[in-house]
Amino acid sequence: MPTAKLILFDCDSTLSALEGVDELARLRGPEVHQRVEAMTNDAMDGHLPVEAVFAGRLQIIQPRRVDLEEIGRRYIDTVEPEAIRVLQLLQQDGWVPVILSGGFSHAIRPLADYLKIARVEAVELYFEPDGTYRGFDTSYPTTRSGGKPEVVARLRSEYHPERIVMVGDGVSDLETKPVVDLFVGFGRYVRRARVVAEADHFIESLADLPALLSARAT
Repeated sequence: MPTAKLILFDCDSTLSALEGVDELARLRGPEVHQRVEAMTNDAMDGHLPVEAVFAGRLQIIQPRRVDLEEIGRRYIDTVEPEAIRVLQLLQQDGWVPVILSGGFSHAIRPLADYLKIARVEAVELYFEPDGTYRGFDTSYPTTRSGGKPEVVARLRSEYHPERIVMVGDGVSDLETKPVVDLFVGFGRYVRRARVVAEADHFIESLADLPALLSARAT
């Protein structure tokens, strides 16, 4: 029997104003930031597959463990202003929140703890003993296009939920639309034309989410 209602949130430009990988690049100076940001936008707008930029951005940035810790703090500093209140309302209504991201678990975990979200599905980075970059989990689904639907399928098998809803800003989030019960596009920070056009619903504040989910339940 179904035991939960799952609500899946993208992290970057959704639960936080930041794109974490772009902020990592910013730590390396304006030229690196501009280059990486362009690659991110090409992937999130759907012009390039995620796998075409994922490894390359990290090779350019060479992030250190301490850099991920800094981005974790910045995520909290730039949290979506309605997130805490809305998550409390949703959890009271039986929703189980999960962060589903193509970002990096080292940086996202502090934000998840701040928001009291237990489950994070994101990419693990690997570091040498001195904290320098060694690589990433190349097998993790969100390192490639079509990866988020794979994670959704795994969560569905694990939780057997009565409903699954996805909330996000990018085309990689939109890819989940065929495998969730409702895809909600989010545009407080970035309005991506394809997401606006193809989302089941499009919102610009998480404050609109509880009423939307309640209306869809009736």
